[in-house]
Amino acid sequence: MTDPEDIRGWQRLTSRITTSGRVEDGDPARLAAIGVAHVINLAMADHPEALAEEEGKLAAQGIRYTHIPVPFDAPTEAHYAAFVEALESGDTPVHVHCIANYRVSTFFYRYHRERGMGEEEARALMERQWAPEAINHPSTRPWIEFIKRVKPDEL
Repeated sequence: MTDPEDIRGWQRLTSRITTSGRVEDGDPARLAAIGVAHVINLAMADHPEALAEEEGKLAAQGIRYTHIPVPFDAPTEAHYAAFVEALESGDTPVHVHCIANYRVSTFFYRYHRERGMGEEEARALMERQWAPEAINHPSTRPWIEFIKRVKPDEL
């Protein structure tokens, strides 16, 4: 089975990690078909494009579900810590999504940098989805600050 690259913002990071924006009704079966064992959702449940009853739809496909609702205007260290814990829980392959793959790609930017990936490579992966600094809008300010919180002692 090939990757469902028509899912919004689809990106394969490794053989065991994929990311995307929103998932739709038929996507849980498609994720199961490529072997996904765990889905981490960073979107708010009340977003108009969120998949209703996502947890149940994934469970019906035998996929574990972790929901970490991250408000777009207020990502916190607690959200990031929960993401890292869920990601490192051992269930792979894992698929991480939100609505547009902005939250996810930014979380992975930090995750990669804090685990030794170079700035250029980590930024290139994030910028396949977006570059917060390139968008002049108040909603990007929290994400620009979030990126700056990479812990240099972990690099």
